[in-house]
Amino acid sequence: LGRANAVVAIHGGVARAERAALQESFSNDPQVLVLVATDAAGEGINLQRAHLMVNYDLPWNPNRIEQRFGRIHRIGQKQVCYLWNLVASETREGEVYQLLLHKLDEARASLGSQVFDVLGKLNFDGRPLRDLLIDAIRYADRPDVRAQLDQVVASSLDVEHLRRLILDQALASEAMDAASVFRVRAEMEMREARRLQPGLIESFFLEAFSRLGGRYYEREPRRFEVTFVPAPLRRHRSAAGSREPVLERYERVVFSRELIAPAGEIRAAFLAPGHPLLQAVLDLTLAPNRTVLDEGAVLVDPNDAGTSPRALFFLSHQVRNGQVTTSGRPRVISERLLFVEVDAEGRRRSAGDAPYLDYRPLEATDPSTAELLARPECAFVRGDVTEQVMNYAVTTVAREHADTVRTRVQSRVERTSLAVRDRLTKEIARWDHRAATLLEQELAGKVNARLNAREAQRRANELSARLSARLAELEREADIASLAPRVVGAALVIPRGLLDLVQGVGPTTDAATTVDRLAIAARAREIVMIRERARGFVPVDREFEHVGYDIESLNPASGEVRFIEVKGRADGAGQITVTRNELVTALNRPEQFILAVIEFADDHSYRETYLRAPFRDNPSFSEISRTYDLSKLISVGIPDDV
Repeated sequence: LGRANAVVAIHGGVARAERAALQESFSNDPQVLVLVATDAAGEGINLQRAHLMVNYDLPWNPNRIEQRFGRIHRIGQKQVCYLWNLVASETREGEVYQLLLHKLDEARASLGSQVFDVLGKLNFDGRPLRDLLIDAIRYADRPDVRAQLDQVVASSLDVEHLRRLILDQALASEAMDAASVFRVRAEMEMREARRLQPGLIESFFLEAFSRLGGRYYEREPRRFEVTFVPAPLRRHRSAAGSREPVLERYERVVFSRELIAPAGEIRAAFLAPGHPLLQAVLDLTLAPNRTVLDEGAVLVDPNDAGTSPRALFFLSHQVRNGQVTTSGRPRVISERLLFVEVDAEGRRRSAGDAPYLDYRPLEATDPSTAELLARPECAFVRGDVTEQVMNYAVTTVAREHADTVRTRVQSRVERTSLAVRDRLTKEIARWDHRAATLLEQELAGKVNARLNAREAQRRANELSARLSARLAELEREADIASLAPRVVGAALVIPRGLLDLVQGVGPTTDAATTVDRLAIAARAREIVMIRERARGFVPVDREFEHVGYDIESLNPASGEVRFIEVKGRADGAGQITVTRNELVTALNRPEQFILAVIEFADDHSYRETYLRAPFRDNPSFSEISRTYDLSKLISVGIPDDV
């Protein structure tokens, strides 16, 4: 290729940290095109950027082929993967291997790529492939041995036998009925709808990366080439101890999964939480501002016309199981950021998944922080609000988090335990029976040269010990415990009405108008819920949970969830305002998000409009709401007439 840096190599002599750096270079550096590796790269790494593999030396264990090919042939691979296996066909052992590969190719034609999932479970008449190849070398001149070896290989790769292995491996199909699948689907869709919108990460990264001296160019829509990563970012090592390096350049980076490998495009690195480059940008952006974060913030809720401020607390909550890490600490299996608000009367509530997205910082024309904190309405923040919030979190949101994790883990562990018991118990019984049979033969003077009773019993005992160890490990996995929540930040939330009061500005709406507006909104939601029930869905009003939509509507027959944002308006109102949280949900789940506009006439009649995919553009990093012309929105939205 004419360039020394076009080829990298991984082998047993390469240190683990350097191995991670080489893998990252091969995956993302446009100048690195070829990876040469021993079995040191056979397990545990993702080489999905490649789709061409050559096995120069074939392992005497088909499981190794599975492991090697699995580095490139993975879930999410967009390219057709090709594997070349080089065989010394003029040798007898090469002929046996060639027959194995031929039968494997025949099976793949019937079973697809699933055949690679069970190579490690192949049983060549109770013997490893290595023994067959040694026999081929030793007895190459005996036609009976050659015929027997061919028969063993052919029967082991029989399509029906492989199909049984594949079905046996499908743990999920053994235990999940339709209701379970629907329940899991509904939960996944709700979590997906509420996740941090990729556009927010994208807008933050591009701004922060530029401020740190990085350079990038948009090569395709929302796909970027990073041409220069500054040295401080490359030298940075995350506190989480990630071994993945930060490269000097990236051929492509993206922030949405669907843009990783579109047809005909270069595969991109996915910059999501946990990626070393994104983490480095986060850490170096936060480093000089830690004290500011510790001081807290004052935010404004522009959608609240009241005068009662709230304190918003950010809490980190972890759930651990009974396992321990290599450092001896409890293994954390789930971590979630929780938001709790408390007001001057001591009322506490969960604030949803990302309430801050709908709040804005104080502006230069607003009263100062000191002036606001001196107000009698804000005096409550000097009391025991932290203790109140902690007590509430422990008994509600933290417990809900732990219960969700416990239910999911214990269900999986139960299914796995049943499968482990079934498989290993059968295998133990088989070897116990084999040992007893061999012992009888040995006592009768018939000695098996390849396997004796003692060896068979040793295998049975090893499997029994393995069963006990695996069940004990699963028991530790199911030992779920909730750790104490930890406050990581706080903010005083000033409603727009209080801000107007401090500034001496008359309220933009009087009390009667506010009550009327709330009544219109409630009536509009009820109209939509009646429609959803008529369609056979089960709607739930989420208006006061601030989750980015008003109604969550579940189809109990399929697990489909619709997220409906309801806007009640007087007939003739020309605009609607959408908060950032509502935009986030709409862009996260465009197929499931519905905008329902209910327009009321003076005679109490109303007109309903339901739109799918009403919003197209990501909000900017500082944008907390967006106002749309209703007629234009209806003209570009997709009517939902189902």
